[in-house]
Amino acid sequence: MKYAILAERVSKRIKGKVILDEVTLNVPEGAVYVLAGPNGSGKTTTIRILLGLVRRDTGRVEILGRDPEVAGGEIRAYIGYLPEDAQPYERLTGLEHILFYARLYARSSNIEDIVSRAVNISGLELRDLNSRAGAYSRGMKRRLLLSLTLMHNPRVAVLDEPLSGLDVVSSYRVKKIIKSMAGGGTTFLITTHDMRDAEELADVVGLMVNGRLVAEGSPRELMESTGAESLEEAYVRLVGERV
Repeated sequence: MKYAILAERVSKRIKGKVILDEVTLNVPEGAVYVLAGPNGSGKTTTIRILLGLVRRDTGRVEILGRDPEVAGGEIRAYIGYLPEDAQPYERLTGLEHILFYARLYARSSNIEDIVSRAVNISGLELRDLNSRAGAYSRGMKRRLLLSLTLMHNPRVAVLDEPLSGLDVVSSYRVKKIIKSMAGGGTTFLITTHDMRDAEELADVVGLMVNGRLVAEGSPRELMESTGAESLEEAYVRLVGERV
């Protein structure tokens, strides 16, 4: 099996506090890997280290076969990253956002394809695309940002809490986009604190608590190994009183 992302015994301390404690995970190519756990469990720090945005203290990391701390610039064009706290520029319209990013990604021959893909991913109506993003709902903003993240059809997409705070319709649409692109070969690494979303989306789940990866496997494997009827119940049984 080929892996798009590898992490072996990765540790990180900040001001003497252990944030990650020898985390090891493997993300297969073309899979949807969901890193699930409560806020403060180390999910965001993990993905920032995997992307080379935060330096690890110990361990080995590879993304697309390269150490991101060494080859970040060389692999950046093949990666899409959506931080949890990302926000659009409120004074720009949705279409202005899309055109700006399309010019960064595109060669002159395929800019129209990239714009079309972004518009389709966003699911925004023409009147919305021509409106300033500051007037968008939370769901509309998140869908616009997702379209900017995925418009260049990245080999690896890293999404930090992409479904947090979304209404049912927006959440459904984002999940559908993720599943469709994964079916086309894009590898997804997604964080969430919602075990129901993890159970629905993931090919592989990594369960985190207090900076440690306590279990890894498909939702079905984790439920069967714990005798649980849901991933949420499996998580509770695995972590016990450690949360």
